[in-house]
Amino acid sequence: MESLFIINTQGDVFLEKHWRSVISKGICDQFLEKLKISNEVIPVIPTSFQSTNLVSIGRCGIYLVSVCKAEISPLFVLEFLHRVLDTFTDYFNECNESIIKEHYVVIYELLDEMLDNGYPLATESNVLKELIKPPNILRSIANSMTGKTNFSDTLPVGSLSSIPWRKSDVKYTNNEAYFDIIEEVDAIIDRAGTTIFAEISGEIQCLTKLSGMPDLNLSFVNPRILDDVSFHPCVRYKKWDTEKVLSFIPPDGSFRLMSYHVTSQTVPIPIYIRQNIHLKSGDQGKLDITVGPKTTLGHPLENVKLEILFPKNVLNCSLVTTQGKYVFDQNTKILIWDVGKIDVQKLPNIRGSVITCQGSANESMPSINVQFTISQIAISGLRVNRLDIYGDLKYRPFKGVKYVTKAGKFQIRL
Repeated sequence: MESLFIINTQGDVFLEKHWRSVISKGICDQFLEKLKISNEVIPVIPTSFQSTNLVSIGRCGIYLVSVCKAEISPLFVLEFLHRVLDTFTDYFNECNESIIKEHYVVIYELLDEMLDNGYPLATESNVLKELIKPPNILRSIANSMTGKTNFSDTLPVGSLSSIPWRKSDVKYTNNEAYFDIIEEVDAIIDRAGTTIFAEISGEIQCLTKLSGMPDLNLSFVNPRILDDVSFHPCVRYKKWDTEKVLSFIPPDGSFRLMSYHVTSQTVPIPIYIRQNIHLKSGDQGKLDITVGPKTTLGHPLENVKLEILFPKNVLNCSLVTTQGKYVFDQNTKILIWDVGKIDVQKLPNIRGSVITCQGSANESMPSINVQFTISQIAISGLRVNRLDIYGDLKYRPFKGVKYVTKAGKFQIRL
């Protein structure tokens, strides 16, 4: 990587970092032009500046845009950019524009340690926290009075061991390990309710607070359903390849153990939408939408929200809901219906009239983006069989597993 620019949603570059030579932030103009056209910009954009590419990600209401030489692998850069945002979130508990501006000094210190002359150096959170202490009020006051920085005077112990992701002297009074299996359903459904495309992407997020050097084995009831797996460096891949068991010495604190896809089976669609939308140019159209659960195995649908993208000829709408609230933005032509939790005894419904422009041509039908959450279920059917902890340990830790299914890019095209 040559340089890194952090941009807000208004297109302002509010932080830039250069490792080899200073590159003008004007190179981001190509990225900003594509951002004005669509909120989803392709991750790799070639430029005419010295055979470089712009590699970018968008998260937390900000965009990270890196300038890279053409011969570098874009997936390598994308993974590093996600690691940067994960590190910021770990340090400051959240990551957004105001947080980054508040901690400029620590941000630059982290970027200096994470990349050395444009090459990744220290990306593990435990090693970074030993090098650069996370900010707090007392440390900030002491630094301002003494002129010191957050840099540690000693070299991290983990950086010299064969297990760089874990500190060697971890001690806890209460030892515990939590595993969150989070799955997102990406789907495209036509107006007849037929599934055109569906895929499940999941990840296992961990929080481990274990003393000493524990060795964990995590096994599943049905690991064969998983495709395209990606692991944290702590996982012993050979054991997974032969036995389908996750064997690892965990980092201390929060980390992503594994990510995966499920595409080899019929993906269950947990929600259905009955719709009756008629739009007529220069006249009063009709809208009638009902939402209900489909394949949830008895678990309720929660945090349900519908985002209806109307064509530009729609002026306004007058609707009545049996549950939740709706908001119509006349500038973006987007109707947002916040449904909440669905009661199967009384399915939520929204209906009413839609007003279009007089004399305007008939445009395409609206599309519906759907959001939902289902607790205590992994829609793929993935289940943890058992978690074994080995090592010279003098405690019995508390262990917990939680399942969550959410909507990813879930769209209904009418």
